[in-house]
Amino acid sequence: MIVKNVELETVCGITSKLPENVMPEIAFAGKSNVGKSSLINGLVNRKALARTSSQPGKTQTINFYNVNKECYFVDLPGYGYASVSKEVKVKWGKMIENYLHSSQRLQAVFLLIDIRHEPSANDIHMYEWILANGYEPIIIATKLDKIKRSQIQKHIKMIRVGLNVVPGTKILPFSAQTKQGKEEILDVIGELVYQPENVPEKC
Repeated sequence: MIVKNVELETVCGITSKLPENVMPEIAFAGKSNVGKSSLINGLVNRKALARTSSQPGKTQTINFYNVNKECYFVDLPGYGYASVSKEVKVKWGKMIENYLHSSQRLQAVFLLIDIRHEPSANDIHMYEWILANGYEPIIIATKLDKIKRSQIQKHIKMIRVGLNVVPGTKILPFSAQTKQGKEEILDVIGELVYQPENVPEKC
């Protein structure tokens, strides 16, 4: 997949009605400091389309990015941020669950995990929750540049075992700094977006 143009089209808060999109949707989930905004910016070749912050927990909405007028990248609120009240966390959870249940065009959920560490309890809970909602997450192992090349396979195995992933699950390493892994992720997204049922018939 080659990204030619992108724009933030829809922002949904806790009380917002979700859009009834007709184009395929690709969702991104992950804990608050895992590098989700940096990933989206890297995939679409923009420095500040998705806002990054030194303060985790800034993404408090579901953001729909129109990519090439062919699909949407859907940025879900980050989880596991300690400074957010329990009440807000519950509302975010309901908002994400409502999206997973109601979207008619969601093709896949990418779950971001920090490659440096074993999956946290929140990571495991989110993975199992996405499974329970009918999707098998594709894992993106972020912050690849923070470990040695010789450690990559060991850390991928650590994530695979820690999440107890479904057999055959893709785990794609990615670095926002070097963009390593970007093309592999875009290839997977392209396979999802350009499935025959998603390509309109020519007149």
